[in-house]
Amino acid sequence: MKKEIMMCAAVALASCGGQTAKKAATAEVAETKATPEYTVVENAQVDLAQFPQDKEGYYVIFDGKSFDGWRGYGKQNVPSRWTIDNGAIKFNGSGGGEAQTGEGGDLIFAKKFKNFELQLEWKVSKGGNSGIFYLAQEVTTEKDGQTRYEPIYISSPEYQVLDNANHPDAQMGVDGNRQSASLYDMIPAVPQNQNPYGEWNKTKIMVYKGTVVHGQNDKNVVEYHLWTPQWTDMLQASKFSEEKWPLAFALLNNCGGENHEGYIGFQDHGDDVWFRNIRVKVLD
Repeated sequence: MKKEIMMCAAVALASCGGQTAKKAATAEVAETKATPEYTVVENAQVDLAQFPQDKEGYYVIFDGKSFDGWRGYGKQNVPSRWTIDNGAIKFNGSGGGEAQTGEGGDLIFAKKFKNFELQLEWKVSKGGNSGIFYLAQEVTTEKDGQTRYEPIYISSPEYQVLDNANHPDAQMGVDGNRQSASLYDMIPAVPQNQNPYGEWNKTKIMVYKGTVVHGQNDKNVVEYHLWTPQWTDMLQASKFSEEKWPLAFALLNNCGGENHEGYIGFQDHGDDVWFRNIRVKVLD
């Protein structure tokens, strides 16, 4: 890719000999360098057939008793801050925001989904913050000879999980687009029908051939369409714009990669949060 761009630039300079061609070639090379090189890590996935299906055709991917099928993002094990509490997956907060201590980190179900509907329930502690990721990839970059995993949210849309009444993020962003059930930092949930902290909220996330719907407490509150000019425009107006965060922009603009599929995940944002009754219906 880089060699092809350099060759094109050289041809343009030789044939035109002008400053316009030189500037265009320089800009093209600079744009290529703006996005760091990265690797999408393809780890082994679980066989969905080993999980039970309920009478409505949903795979039950958490049985309330074990972490079968789950692991930490970029890890082979479940970090110790994730526990099972009275039939729910619980993150035991460190109080450090997104610090993500060694025994913490985000949690993923080790199966990539393409067209699907995810349903679950969640609740947060007072002032709690978390998120639900989908179409996520495991992405690494190299720096100073060291390989590191990039944050999950630079490759994945995020369904915001938040105590709207007590967390300051609810007042940030634009028009409430960082409140519960919103597409984080892009589209606010309307209506905003969240139950308060300590109470369970129902979530639905449907992804089908690029159409995405967020549901909260039996109401559809967000709809948008991936891989469209409108999706690109939303990214450019967010914290994930090409100028502000070129790697995030590149990954999110082609969300799900070549196969348009990815992991479901839960966020460690340093606060107590619970998830239960987690089930997925495959829509392919």
